[in-house]
Amino acid sequence: VQLQASGGGLVQAGGSLLLSCTAPGSTFSAYNMGWFRQKPGKESEWVATIHSGGSTVYVDSVKGRATISRDNAKNTAYLRIHSLKFEDTAVYYCYRSYSGSTQWGQGTQVTVSS
Repeated sequence: VQLQASGGGLVQAGGSLLLSCTAPGSTFSAYNMGWFRQKPGKESEWVATIHSGGSTVYVDSVKGRATISRDNAKNTAYLRIHSLKFEDTAVYYCYRSYSGSTQWGQGTQVTVSS
């Protein structure tokens, strides 16, 4: 199973980005979807999760600046972050989890510049 992440790139500080994560299969709605990120030289960090029921949680560093959402009809989850900061620079990885099993997508690089 391969999740497809997209939407990264070079973004100016203060700007916004929209990451997308598309997963195959007919049971997308049953999965919790989320994002991790790995900053240069750092351990990976959980960023946000949207549960199958639609509830959302965020790491404190993006709370108030990020929105995670999902479109079950499109098998796609989204992460929008606004007011981007240099410290948001990272490779962002999407994942989905269900019943203790987690699957990952390839990373997408986000670079925040001045």
